[in-house]
Amino acid sequence: MNKLAIRLLTLAMLSLTLAAAPVVTAVYANPDNEPPPPPKKKKKSSEARPAIEQTAFVDGYRAAYAAIYERHDYASAIEQLKALGRDDSAAVANLIGYSYRKLGDYKVSQIWYERALKADPNHVKTWQYYGLWQVEQGNRDQAQYHLNRIAQLTGTTSEEYRSLAAALEKPPGTGLAY
Repeated sequence: MNKLAIRLLTLAMLSLTLAAAPVVTAVYANPDNEPPPPPKKKKKSSEARPAIEQTAFVDGYRAAYAAIYERHDYASAIEQLKALGRDDSAAVANLIGYSYRKLGDYKVSQIWYERALKADPNHVKTWQYYGLWQVEQGNRDQAQYHLNRIAQLTGTTSEEYRSLAAALEKPPGTGLAY
């Protein structure tokens, strides 16, 4: 009977671990206000990126972020982000997609959002922004799918979830841009 109790306890702990996995993933979801970490590639120490190059990337990312959210200079931000040479990063690709969306280029914006999700399927900001894109395009069912995905990753109390949920609560065809 003691062995049975240990097995049941082990099974329960394993089940809890698997159930908590999406929560752990959400904790590591990269917000757009911080630059993404450097790419994880094994390199010889003689080939490692110098710290100064990473600092230049961080400075460039923050400058592009400011161009987007402080100055609303989306065209300049796109150029700055592409110049970083890291548009394979979900955070960078997402901001490029966001900038194109704000400029009204929805087709190109969609390409960048999908590129961001390909790089990181758990990038919450991309699910939010792409969901807002869906709302703007009138694709409310797709936007709801994006909202559900955010709920899986972060729950329903995150800023990303609340933002997209609020957009979906507005009547269709109101012409609001997010």
